[in-house]
This record gives sequence, structure tokens and C-alpha cells, in this order.
Amino acid sequence: MAPEGGRTKILVALGGNAILKRGEAGTAEEQRLAVSEACGYLARMIEHGHSLVVTHGNGPQVGDILLKDELAKGTLPPMPLDVCGAESQGQIGYMIQLALRNELSARGLEVRVATVLTETVVDGADPAFANPTKPVGPFYTEADAAALRESKGWRLVNDSGRGYRRVVPSPAPLSIVQGRTIRELVDLGVVVIAAGGGGVPVTAGTGSRGVEAVIDKDLASAVLAGVVGSEVLMMLTDVDAVYADFQSPTRRPIAGLSVGEARRLLDSGRLPPGSMGPKVQSAVNFLESGGRRAVITSLENAEDALAGTAGTTILP
Repeated sequence: MAPEGGRTKILVALGGNAILKRGEAGTAEEQRLAVSEACGYLARMIEHGHSLVVTHGNGPQVGDILLKDELAKGTLPPMPLDVCGAESQGQIGYMIQLALRNELSARGLEVRVATVLTETVVDGADPAFANPTKPVGPFYTEADAAALRESKGWRLVNDSGRGYRRVVPSPAPLSIVQGRTIRELVDLGVVVIAAGGGGVPVTAGTGSRGVEAVIDKDLASAVLAGVVGSEVLMMLTDVDAVYADFQSPTRRPIAGLSVGEARRLLDSGRLPPGSMGPKVQSAVNFLESGGRRAVITSLENAEDALAGTAGTTILP
């Protein structure tokens, strides 16, 4: 529940399963149903008095956009990755704001909901640009991969024997271009959907430009949470908690961590770098910048985790 005397500001970072269930084809109807279910949980949090900012992933959606561009390249010019990321923000933001507005209306709540197409500032000299590691887009044959390396200068790697995929940089998010606007909207009582897919990566300063990169959604969410003054960063994923020895028969959920304990867990190398590692790192970043609490859990356990009876809570 909200604390006495005011509402709790919570940034909720939705994982991909809130938009597209594992194993589904990705039809518009499948995504609408998944988003509607997720928005039921969000609406209950708002009904309980909390103020929300919502972020989300975009991996499957931006992958589909890139694949469509590849299939249509003989007819239409393909768009660069930053533009494709912006397209996915609009697509997913629309689905979330429509479903959330309907859920709130069904509860008799008149709460405004708006999507802000968000740019995230990165350092053009970030070491990630010299070492691209994030797979994006379709699979290519070895011959096609060689041609793309030659014609476009892309880096392509063999992805588990399934074919060759392009890999792009994943630089650290530094700031949110629309951060002040988002905070002003939140302070007016608007539920804002922002920083989809980590935001569109852009360089800083005069002559800012979009760059072909992918920003980790949770790391960007931690930055945005600090900007808007969120008290809680809640990262919702497809597992119910952070687990010790996750891939071992002796795995066990971790109910709570301090920042120091979270740092030691990260340093141990026992957290998967592509999934739980960035979430715990995002929690640490948020708490060290003044946040009060970070929570990692599943969508279904969101309310219980907020009450401290489920998931993993990380405290300063």
C-alpha cells in the first residue's frame, strides 16, 4: 500500500513475457492478450494508491521489424537500428496505454496514461562500441554474412550453430533526454510509459545523433527511476526471484540482499550476464543513486513482492 501521507512512486520494468509469452508466434492478438493481463496487475497497483512509470523490453518486436526490413529490402529501403527501436516503442507503448486505460476505466479510475518516445544518451567512446556483443535481427548463411561484413561493415557471429547474426554494441545508459518531461508528467498524476527497449540510443551534445546499438532495458530503467524520483524500482521477469546457484539442483530463491551482498554476488560471476546479472546491477545502481528499494520478481507476484512477501528485495 502507499505510505501514509502520499503515494509511492514506483518504476515498473516489464519483462518480455508481459508482452509476448514464451513459445507464441507474436501475432497482434497474442501480444494484446499478454499486455492486457500485465496491465491488470499494473491497474491494481494504481488502484492501491501507487504512482507508476512503466518501462518495457522490445527484443522480439524490434527483431521482427528488422526481419521485415530484410525481406522487403528489394522494394523498400531498410531502416537503421535506432529507427527500428523507435518504431517498436510506438507499437508497444500504444498496446500498453490502450490496455491500461481500459483496465483503469473498468475500475472507475480516471487516470491519464501517455507514452513518451524516449532517447537515452550514451557515450560515443563507450568501450562497448569496440566490442559488439548483442545479437539482433535475422539469421544469415555464412555466404550472406560474409557479404554483409564487406558491404555494411557489420560484425556477424555464428549463433549456436543456427546461422550467423549481427551483433551490435550495448553501451551504458548515461541520461534520459526526455527525463525532465517524464518527471513533470508523473508529478501531474500521469502514468507514463517510457524508455521502451532501453530507449533509442543517441550521442550527447550538439549534433546528437542516433546510433546503432541496444541499451539494456533494466539499466536504462534504473537511470530513469532516479530522474523521476522513484522510491521503488520493480523489475518483473519470468522467474519469481533471484536464485542462488540457479542452474544447480540445490538452487534456492534469495529473499533479500543488501547492496554490498548484491555486489559480491555480481563479482562472483554466478549470475547470468544476459538476464539476471543486469537486473541485480540495475538494482545496485538505483540504490546507490538514492533509491529506497529494488524488487525483482515475476509479474504474478508483483503485489506480494511489493508487500515484502515474495521475490527478491534489495535494500541500501
